[in-house]
Amino acid sequence: MELLRQLSDSGIFSWVILPALIFLARVCDVTIGTVRIIFIARGRKFLAPLLGFFEVSIWLLAISQIMQNVNNLVCFIAYAFGFATGNFIGILIEEKLAMGTLIVRIILAEKDTTLKERLFDAGFGVTVIDGRGKNGAVEMLFSVIKRRDLDKIVGIIEECQANAFYSVEDAKSVSKGIFPEARPGLKSRFLRKGK
Repeated sequence: MELLRQLSDSGIFSWVILPALIFLARVCDVTIGTVRIIFIARGRKFLAPLLGFFEVSIWLLAISQIMQNVNNLVCFIAYAFGFATGNFIGILIEEKLAMGTLIVRIILAEKDTTLKERLFDAGFGVTVIDGRGKNGAVEMLFSVIKRRDLDKIVGIIEECQANAFYSVEDAKSVSKGIFPEARPGLKSRFLRKGK
């Protein structure tokens, strides 16, 4: 108790410790908020509200300290810097979770059986459609993949057809399909779902 009084009297608490706590609280609540928004977009209707509860609780603690220390510019800077840092960390966490499914479209100017075979061998389902582009006939390959497999499929595309045009977009939901075998582990058990 005496130590807290000494820190408060010397200004260390107001100008160092309190801003650091506000920064950490803001990093936590914004990180949770970023992940929560991603869970909402992926249809995780049970995890998103739970994260929202913790996000708002932490935010209330941080904003109450800001309001009690309106004259402390360092607290405001810590609050803003915590917000920016929380966004960055939230995006990093989302990339590590690699949740959801993606649609990969590959457009080839010429037919290529090697690419299709490599994708099939890797366990990906591929639908092939003949099409027409500005410069003539094209072959379009479509594959619905788990987000965690994106680097793998892009590696195969670039290895087989370095000039191929491909695009990737989120799939809101998927029913059935052919996917490579799931890697066992806590993440796959915890987040198992086709959405």
